[in-house]
Amino acid sequence: MSESPTSLTSTQLGAYLAFTEVGALLRPAVEKQLRDAGELSYVQFQLLARLGDTPDGRQRMTDLADGVVYSRSGLTYQAQLLEQRGLVTRAPSPDDERSTIVSLTSTGRDVLAAVFPGHIATVHGLLFAPIDDEDAAALARILGGIAEHLRANPPRSAARRRTR
Repeated sequence: MSESPTSLTSTQLGAYLAFTEVGALLRPAVEKQLRDAGELSYVQFQLLARLGDTPDGRQRMTDLADGVVYSRSGLTYQAQLLEQRGLVTRAPSPDDERSTIVSLTSTGRDVLAAVFPGHIATVHGLLFAPIDDEDAAALARILGGIAEHLRANPPRSAARRRTR
């Protein structure tokens, strides 16, 4: 059994502090753009974007919660708010009555279409403008590996639900 380290190297500490600083600086700007362009919270945008990225604009609620790393009860509340705005619909799954299917409406697609240009500009301007594509590929590879590692033992809200 390997021992847990008692400290971080200076390189590790620098990477960790830079990572947390980038997140702390990026998130408020992204959230402001989403609020201004579509009256959406960050989580609501993630939910809509994930639905918009599926071929039929539908997904099981538990799969959405797993994907956005949000509690199932919290995501249910966010989906309810989006449903009240007419951006999504919710219905029992035809395959499993215990599951809820969330579907993107045409109004939801319109909101995504309105939000995406500014969202892309914000993310590009703040995150990708100072780096080239090679660095972006390295960043995606590194963060993807870390995400995979973290999902091996995720918090309950991020754990994938077992299928029967």
